[in-house]
Amino acid sequence: MKPIPSLILFVLLIALFSTFSCRKQDEISTDNALKLTFSADSVVFDTVFSSIGSATQKLMIYNRNNERLNISSIRLANGTQSPFRMNIDGLSGEELYDIEIAGNDSLFVFVRVTIDPRDLNNPFVVEEDLLFETNNNQQSIKLVAWGQDAVYILADQQINTSFPAFKIVADSLETTIWTAEKPYVVYGYALINSYGTLQIEAGARVYFHDKSGLWSFSEGQLIVNGTAEAPVLFRGDRLESQEGLDYRNVPGQWDRIWLMEARAGADHRISHAIIRNGYIGIQAESFFKPTEAALRIDNTIIENHTGIGLFSNLYAIEANNLVIANSGAYNMALVGGGDYRFVHTTLANNWTYSVRNNPALFFNNFLQDSLGLPIAVPFQFEMGNSIVYGANKEEFNYEFVSGADTSYRFENCLIKTERKLADWPGFVNSIANENPLFKDYENFDYRPDSLSPVIGKGKIEFALEIPFDLDGVSRTESPDLGAYQFVPANR
Repeated sequence: MKPIPSLILFVLLIALFSTFSCRKQDEISTDNALKLTFSADSVVFDTVFSSIGSATQKLMIYNRNNERLNISSIRLANGTQSPFRMNIDGLSGEELYDIEIAGNDSLFVFVRVTIDPRDLNNPFVVEEDLLFETNNNQQSIKLVAWGQDAVYILADQQINTSFPAFKIVADSLETTIWTAEKPYVVYGYALINSYGTLQIEAGARVYFHDKSGLWSFSEGQLIVNGTAEAPVLFRGDRLESQEGLDYRNVPGQWDRIWLMEARAGADHRISHAIIRNGYIGIQAESFFKPTEAALRIDNTIIENHTGIGLFSNLYAIEANNLVIANSGAYNMALVGGGDYRFVHTTLANNWTYSVRNNPALFFNNFLQDSLGLPIAVPFQFEMGNSIVYGANKEEFNYEFVSGADTSYRFENCLIKTERKLADWPGFVNSIANENPLFKDYENFDYRPDSLSPVIGKGKIEFALEIPFDLDGVSRTESPDLGAYQFVPANR
C-alpha cells in the first residue's frame, strides 16, 4: 500500500475534525447544569395609559454555553387569563414549546400587554411570571405592568446595597405636591432628598407595592395635610379579596414611612392620616446626626403592622389624637433617648397573627457603641389622658442606664401592667389593668363603649389643649382617656 501523501492526510484530518465539531454543536445537550441567562430579571411596562392600550417590551435570552439547548417550554403563569402575550421568532401565544438555541447564541422575546386602566377591578400593579424550563431547570422572569390610571413612582436609583432602591420625588430645594386627583402607586421607595419637601394634600391616596415605602432623607421634610373629611391614606397596593382573604386587613404588605433627621425649622408634620398594613408604620430616627426638629402627628391612625407601629431612635415627637393599634412586635418603641409627648393617644394591641412577646409600649435612654456597650442619652417622656392596653399581661416596659437626664410621666392614663402603680412615681392619677371596653377590636374600632372605665377620667387641662377628639367630638366638658370621646347612642 502506497503511503498517503502528507497534504492529503492533513486535508482529511481537517475535514474529519470539522465533521465532529459540527456534529457536537448540532447535538442538543441534556445537561441540567446548563442554564439560560437573561438581559434583565424583570420586564417593566412603565407606560401609563388613559384608555385601553398596549405596549411591547423586549427581553433577550442568552445561551452562554458552548452546547445547543432545547427550551422545552416558555409559558405565562396565568395562561389564557394573562393580559400578557409573547412572540419568539414569529411564534406567539401564552405557551411555546421546544425552542432551540445554539451555543453562545441568543433569542429575542417580545412581550406585549393590553390593559384597560379605567377598570377599577384591576390591581394597580399587574404582575406575572414568564416561566422557562430547560433540562428540568425552572427559571422565571417577572413581568410588571400598571393596571389602573394612577401616578406611578418607579424606583430608578440605588446608593448602595445598604439602602433601598428609590426614585427622587422631591429634590433638594424643591417642593413637590401630591394631590387627591389620582392615586399614587409606589414601586420601590419614593425619596424626599435633603432640603426637599413633599406636601401631600387632603384626600390623597398612596399605595405601596411589596417592600416599598416613603423615605425622607437626612434634612428632607414630609408634610401630610389631611383633614377630618378627607384623610390621607397610606396602605398596600393590593385591593382584591382572594379565597376569603380581604387584603384591606392583611398586615405586612409594604415596608415603612422612614423619616431621617429633620433640619432646623422644618418639622415633619402628619395630620389626619391613616397608615395601614405595612411592616413599620413610621420610623423616625436620627441616622447621621441628632435631629434639629421634630415629628408632629395629630388625628392619625397607625394600625395593623407586622413589626412596629411607631419606631423612634433619638428623635423628638409630639402627638395628639393618635391611635396605634395591632402590631406584631411593639405598637410604639422609642429607643436611643429623645423627647416625647403624647396626649389623648390610644395604644391598643390585640395582635392575633402570631405570638407577640413584646409590650405595646417600650422605651430606653441609650445608644450602643461599636462594642455593644450603652451610651446614655437624655430621655424625656410624657403621656396624658391616654390608653396603653393589649392582650399581654404586661404592655409597658423600659430599660434605663445611668448617666443622662431621664424621666417619664403617665398622667391620667389607663395602663395594662403588672406593676403596682402606687409604688411608681412616674404614674399620676392613672388606672391599671381595667379593660377599656373598646367597641370592636376586630374591626379596628377603638371608641369607648358605654361601660368603659375611661369615660370622664381625663384631666381637663389636657383636653383644653386638644378640645376635639379624632372624630371631631368636643371633649372639654368631661374628657375621656384616649383618642376618642364616648358618644351616647341617642345623641
